[in-house]
Amino acid sequence: MKIALIKGDGIGVDVAEATIAVVEAALQSAGEPLPVYDAIHAGAGYFKETGLDIEPDGEERAEAADAIFLGAIGLPSIRHQNGTEISPHLRLRDRFGLYAGVRPVKAYPNAPQKLADPRAAGIDLIILRESTEGLFYSAAVHDRSLVVTDDEVQDVLRITRKTTTKLHNFAFNLARKRRERGKSGTLTCVDKANVFNSMAFFRKIFDEVKQTYPDVPVGYNYVDAQALDLVRKPWDFDVLVTENMFGDILSDLAGGLVGGMGMAACAEIGDTTGLFQPAHGSAPDIMGQDKANPLAAILSGALMLDYLAEKFDRPGLADAADLVNGAVEKGFAANLLRPMEFGGDMGTKAVTNQLLSLVADQTSTRRSASA
Repeated sequence: MKIALIKGDGIGVDVAEATIAVVEAALQSAGEPLPVYDAIHAGAGYFKETGLDIEPDGEERAEAADAIFLGAIGLPSIRHQNGTEISPHLRLRDRFGLYAGVRPVKAYPNAPQKLADPRAAGIDLIILRESTEGLFYSAAVHDRSLVVTDDEVQDVLRITRKTTTKLHNFAFNLARKRRERGKSGTLTCVDKANVFNSMAFFRKIFDEVKQTYPDVPVGYNYVDAQALDLVRKPWDFDVLVTENMFGDILSDLAGGLVGGMGMAACAEIGDTTGLFQPAHGSAPDIMGQDKANPLAAILSGALMLDYLAEKFDRPGLADAADLVNGAVEKGFAANLLRPMEFGGDMGTKAVTNQLLSLVADQTSTRRSASA
């Protein structure tokens, strides 16, 4: 396997290196060969040095890889003249058609929980964010705004039948897989269909696609009500499918319920490739200080392994993903993972080393059980 590796800016470097270490340990334990990495320079730091946001052939090399892993991109002090951030990863989403933005939201024992209700300990849902259209269609990096003057700016919210149909099919299949694993498997369409033609169209296509999945229970929520419900009763939801900007906002809100952005893993999947990254920013103020929480990136690495397992029909890669996810679960349950982000005493290296130990422990347990 070839992985296009973009470490990026700030703590992106730290968490990407942590992810590589844990992913490789899990692969070795699962008896799988290690991937080959193609390191691609991109981000705000690279832009400052060269005037380019990604290497001249970087997009082509990313396309040639089996998957893309990204640390973090952007630095507050380095921006385009109009004030927008350096965002080559948004262009990668667009170029490769990475329409399915998978954002898991899971509560872990001994991790901070912002809701007092004891049911918050069972939060386990996925926000599926369309990642190429919606309001982000007009993101500055794409130069698609209708009007940009000193008196007025008009951006476009785009919903197409082709992309939205693929998104909803992905959502129904994801909900079905969740149900097979013991979750409720309920799929909720989140929109603003009562106000916008684009959102009414989004819901119309959802209703068309659902006819193919009669076994999947469905629900509907307007985005403002959904924001309220994520605070009021997030345990009632399993999979939410929504427009790009709505998903961006809701996934950050939901991430705050289960500890913060240091736990916010992300997969962005298209027809031919996938990009995997933590959903947090580059936090340059703690770069290289061994303070970053690498768990969002490491959990994104597990999502990448699951994606590659399905892409190449290699169950051993799914076993490696299970080892990573199991290490995080066991680490929190035993209070062995205490990231500084949560007020704990463990920096990036300590969290990474603990996970390496937990992966090794799981492997030894499995071998003993099969002996």
